[in-house]
Amino acid sequence: MQTATPVGTPSGADAEMRDLLLGAIPALRAFAFSLTYDLDRSDDLVQDTLVRAWTKADTFRRGTNLTAWLFTILRNLFYSEQRKRKREVEDADGVLAGRLTSLPEQEVRVEMREFQAALNLLPFAQREALVLVGAQNFTYEEAAEICGVAVGTVKSRVSRARLRLIEALGLEGTDDIGADALTRAALDPR
Repeated sequence: MQTATPVGTPSGADAEMRDLLLGAIPALRAFAFSLTYDLDRSDDLVQDTLVRAWTKADTFRRGTNLTAWLFTILRNLFYSEQRKRKREVEDADGVLAGRLTSLPEQEVRVEMREFQAALNLLPFAQREALVLVGAQNFTYEEAAEICGVAVGTVKSRVSRARLRLIEALGLEGTDDIGADALTRAALDPR
């Protein structure tokens, strides 16, 4: 016996789609946070992404990469939000944010903060490509689709980002990276 689809449910939005969307939440949260560096804002971005995906479920081609589709929606929402926020005060040098933080208590925290600071120095396009490929484990092709650029452009951005990170962290190469898996993944050339 089939269950009836509730009235007002968008076309293509079914229990399977709901389960797929719920399963993608952790990856969406991580990507959103890498764009915003703000938990509340990234959670809002994820929620908006899920709502948009649910209402536009009929535009998703089953059998293709759902996560890449969701990341594209999230990225587009982020850029739309950025255009709307142009009038807000920026903290480009991190002075305001620096006043809100406390000194790290452990070496791992220090290393992670150094890595985060170095990552923040990267141009946005390079940081975005590096996060997609290095931290989110997308292929270069998937990252290119998400960013709407050629595969070679993503490869170039990731390569330049890795080199800048190694330089900014004062490392000789990726062998100098500590035990942090995220750091190693971001700096490890594929």
